[in-house]
Formats: sequence, structure tokens, C-alpha cells
Amino acid sequence: MYARALFEAARDGGRLEVVQQELSEFVEAVRQVPELRALLRDPQLDPRAKISALKEILAGADEFVRNFILLLTERGRATELEETRLEFDRLVAAETGRLSLELATAVELSDEEAYRIVEQIEKSSGRTVDATRRVDPDLLGGIVLQVGSLRLDASLRGRLERLRRELRNGGTQGSPVGPLLNTSLRSGDSRAAPGQSPAPRTETKRSSQHSKTEEKP
Repeated sequence: MYARALFEAARDGGRLEVVQQELSEFVEAVRQVPELRALLRDPQLDPRAKISALKEILAGADEFVRNFILLLTERGRATELEETRLEFDRLVAAETGRLSLELATAVELSDEEAYRIVEQIEKSSGRTVDATRRVDPDLLGGIVLQVGSLRLDASLRGRLERLRRELRNGGTQGSPVGPLLNTSLRSGDSRAAPGQSPAPRTETKRSSQHSKTEEKP
């Protein structure tokens, strides 16, 4: 709701590009600056002091961006800022025919590595891609693509989490990662994604009547 309201206001005002850029920069600043993150997320802070501080920080920002961030903060939704920005990017992409995405990896990609990934996504989607890059060591390895509210997870952490769920459920399930991500990770050979070692292969034999591992006497 909030993302669409900002999108429509920026579009009608002819400032989509400016608003998208400044909103993205502010979200990145929240990630990088602990004090700013605490200002937005600490529920113990006096709301009036929080708004006053934000007005100073955003004094030179675009009017739409400034008023939008202040509105989210006043309504206690500042923690939804990043999610709202991603949805805003998705709306802009749909409007302009471009695909905006965030590329998260466990280690910093070289420009060449990032270019190859983006190139594959452009070939798969048939659209021009605007990609931002982010390093998240918690991913352990692999890659995560965020396109609007859609998250495509091929990270090592994501695979481990899926494996845990499969073990709890007593069986294996199909991967939820879509064809776009699988295609984007291919570079013409079977190498692992940047920052990730090839996964070992395991084979389990099952009987024809029961889903139990066969054991030799």
C-alpha cells in the first residue's frame, strides 16, 4: 500500500528515477550505519525526537522521499522500509520494462562475476536488469536474488535450511528456487556459484514398498 502510494506520486510528478535512487541510498545507509538503524527501530525512543532527528538527516532529500520516510516512522512502520523499497522497485520495473533486483552473496563479487550473472538473467528474462550488490557473510556461500517481494534463494544457508526441513518431514522435496535463478547461476559449465564449493553428491537406496534406507545384513 505504502509503496504503491509513493510510486504513483513519484510517477505523476515525473520523479520516479530520483525517488528510486534516493530511497535506495537511504535504505543502504540504514544497513551500514548502526546509529541510524537504531533511530528507526528502537521502540523506546520518543517518537517526537525520532521525527526531529530524521528531519535533519533528510533535509536535503527529495520531498517525496522525505515525507514518505517520515510517514512510515510516524505510523510505526519504519522497520518495513526495506521491504517497501523492494516493492517500489518492482513497481518501477513493471512501469519501465526494466528489472530491478538485489544480488546478495557471502563474499564480494568481482565486477566480471557480477556482470556474468546479470547477463544471464537478462538473457533469461528478456529485460534490462538494474542490479545492486550486497555482501551478507551469513549466507555462507552461493547467491540470493531479491526481485521486489520475490526472493530466490540458492545460498548455502538456504540449502541447509531446506535440508533440515526435508529431514524433519521425512523425505526430500522439490527445490522452491525457480528457473530464473537456476539459469542465472549457469555460466556455461558445472562450476559452483561464486563463494560456494560444489555440493557433494549423496545417494540413498529405497525399497519399493517402504521409504526406508536398505540395509545389508
